[in-house]
Amino acid sequence: MNNKPIIIIPGDDPPQCQGSPQLKKLETFGEIVLYSNRPESNQEKIERARDASILINSRSAVKWSGEVLKALPNLRMVTVCGIGVDAIDLTTAKAKNILVCNIPGKTAPIVAEHAFGLMFSVAKRTAYQTASVRAGGWSRVDNVFIQGKTLGVIGTGNIGSEMVRLGRAMGMRVVAWTYHPSGERSAQLGAPFVEFDELLRVSDVVSLHLKLTDLSHHVIGQKELSLMKSGAILINVGRGALVDEEALASALRSGHLGGAGIDVYGIEPPQIDHPLLSCDQAVFTPHCADMTPEGVELLNEGVVENVIAFLKGTPQNVVS
Repeated sequence: MNNKPIIIIPGDDPPQCQGSPQLKKLETFGEIVLYSNRPESNQEKIERARDASILINSRSAVKWSGEVLKALPNLRMVTVCGIGVDAIDLTTAKAKNILVCNIPGKTAPIVAEHAFGLMFSVAKRTAYQTASVRAGGWSRVDNVFIQGKTLGVIGTGNIGSEMVRLGRAMGMRVVAWTYHPSGERSAQLGAPFVEFDELLRVSDVVSLHLKLTDLSHHVIGQKELSLMKSGAILINVGRGALVDEEALASALRSGHLGGAGIDVYGIEPPQIDHPLLSCDQAVFTPHCADMTPEGVELLNEGVVENVIAFLKGTPQNVVS
């Protein structure tokens, strides 16, 4: 009789874990079952994960509600393949003694580089001008000179801190905001903490690096967008629901904002009639900020390390 724990990867689409040599490290610890397509319903999630002791949730688009978690009697641990754990009902997980783990910090330089790339893409109007040239156009649109401009970083965890470093290296003036500012932390970053509204008013680029919680939901809404400088750029590589997307689309269409670089959306993938997708001055990527070969393997290594640590009785990176 096989007494090994069953480790389920319930919806690895787009591919994240499949084909990774990191998974071989788990073979002596448990039986691995990987599904290469996303479950289409809660019932399908339950059917796939019914016997699971451990879930590796490689895609945050696969959500685990309280209703689903309650239907998984053997589940003891969930590890996400990234930082955010908003795909998991943490309240129910805690009530059922299901440990939830994440992977903080490993891909911070990769995600911050992507955010920086989005900033440059928006500032240099690359999406708009590429489409124009391909259509036979030769339009004149002014670009934005980034050096000397003010970068406002909201959230100074691992990724936000790296964004501060990149901004300073580029010759930008950097200001920051966090829920728990301190003089010591400001000195470490090399950037002053300012009040939230002040950051919005003075920044030429605002970059979001908060985790999604009830407190941070729609932290950027109509009021906050109205406080931003005319022509400012918004970057979001955190979570889609940090921003009121309807309000952002209105701010872009009105010309108040100069552009936006978006990697994350309230619903993923966004529908083709999503209000942001019709905004010419926006640049979009499909929630792929850490999707480089290096980033993919760092995350796969992280989830495998989390699982092994849990099975050895020394859990790490525990969120709940």
